[in-house]
Amino acid sequence: MLSIPSDAVIATPFGRIGLSLAGDSLSAVDFLVAETPLQAGHHPLLQEAKRQILAYFNEPKFVFDLPYQLNGTPHQLKVWQAIAEIPAGEVLTYAEIARRCASSPRAVGGACGRNPMPLLIPCHRVVAMHGLGGFNANRNGLDWLPIKRWLLQHEGVIDGQ
Repeated sequence: MLSIPSDAVIATPFGRIGLSLAGDSLSAVDFLVAETPLQAGHHPLLQEAKRQILAYFNEPKFVFDLPYQLNGTPHQLKVWQAIAEIPAGEVLTYAEIARRCASSPRAVGGACGRNPMPLLIPCHRVVAMHGLGGFNANRNGLDWLPIKRWLLQHEGVIDGQ
């Protein structure tokens, strides 16, 4: 199993989230396997990120306000910006994002799979025309589709099963 270095690891209702910093900005938010050891982050931004993430789990309409740094291609940045604008409780299809970005659904899916800031850039709110679609292509050795389902249930988009 792949080990992802993080500056902090926090517990969530569905597993662990790793937080990484670059200077005074978040550089990555990673979903990690449930067995990943917790790691306190002492940097004020890590503490604020933890507070905001836990606030989201208490209130699905919570809006994140954290500084983050994105490194990606111009296409990825355009897709991530479009995804960042999807409010909690709503979804768009890969095709709808593709139309907004003058792209293709497959290319949008590829950008979603490389999103370094899940939750903050809510790629779980991008779904297929019929069904949920994928979710980060099993990045970090973890099947993220159950996480996508959990997040969409949490936001009231789909019913729990």
